[in-house]
Amino acid sequence: MLSLIDTRTTRVLFTVLLFALALGFLYAARRTLVAFLFAIFFAYLMDPAVSRVEKWTRGRSRAIVVIYILLVAMVTTLFFVVGPQIAHQAQRLSETVPTLLTDLGTGRIAEQIGREHGWSTRTIQNAKAFLSSHADYFRVLTQRIALRIAEVAQQAWLLIVVPILAGFFLNDGRTFAEVLLSLVTARPQRELMEGVLSDLNQMLAHFIRAQLTLAALSLVAYISVMGVMRVPYALVLGTAGGIMEFVPVVGPLVAAVLIVGVALLASYPHWLVLLIFLGAWRLIQDYVVSPRIMGKSMELHPLAAIFGVLAGGEIAGVLGIYLSIPVMASLRIVWRRWRLYAEKRRFGPLNEFAFGAETPRK
Repeated sequence: MLSLIDTRTTRVLFTVLLFALALGFLYAARRTLVAFLFAIFFAYLMDPAVSRVEKWTRGRSRAIVVIYILLVAMVTTLFFVVGPQIAHQAQRLSETVPTLLTDLGTGRIAEQIGREHGWSTRTIQNAKAFLSSHADYFRVLTQRIALRIAEVAQQAWLLIVVPILAGFFLNDGRTFAEVLLSLVTARPQRELMEGVLSDLNQMLAHFIRAQLTLAALSLVAYISVMGVMRVPYALVLGTAGGIMEFVPVVGPLVAAVLIVGVALLASYPHWLVLLIFLGAWRLIQDYVVSPRIMGKSMELHPLAAIFGVLAGGEIAGVLGIYLSIPVMASLRIVWRRWRLYAEKRRFGPLNEFAFGAETPRK
């Protein structure tokens, strides 16, 4: 009996030690892991086009080369057509921001806005006093924003590394999965691995394409509406809003604050109408467009999504926030498949639940 307890204790301690070492390794290599995760996402995004071209080229590698050439041509064309306008507006905005922030800290911006909107003298004085008393806060906030921008800029190397890594996943992804399955010889464990890989493949493919669609819709909506409303720096702000659509939970909120903040600082007179548009678009995206496009592919509780965003930000910064939702959904898939595997071992064969389905697969 004593030897049995010792054996169990040793086995549990060894398992815990391996798990702790694996977590430590993942945390230490988190920057490299982020690059590989983005490469996998990019591969899922390109896979439908590659598979379609593969039928014509009769070769996976040739299809990847064709798609990459078309992608580079498209990006180059957009850069030369739209890039100069975005760069011009971004330069103007960067030159204006220091003056606008100075006016914000001193309270002069409140006086300017108040006169344009017919505020009373007392209201203007109260607003100026409030802004002046929080000048240090605005300065610290500006520094934090600058640090975040610098952090994102430092990850520019991903723009080169990710497509290269994605090329390997596109070409040899199926082989990687077969090799991984070949390492598992026992039938129950192999069924578990096959189920996890199948669910992950379905979830990631649907998630990446849905996110790209939502971001593209926001980009077009922001640029079009703000262009019609003659919002200052509409092209830059609309592009930033579309990109931030990729950031779960907090991205759209940050985009709205950025757009309204710049409009107020630039003395845009119709900022209230702009605020109404942003609120209406958010409701349309969250309750009309997103449920139809995203469907039930993620199946995450809002608290789990918020926890993933906060944890991702702590572990890998802005890039961790981008990856938080699919990582949380992946952990949920592994946990659900593991529970099904454990129940099979205890009670015998069970009907398997398909990913995202309401009823068992029979």
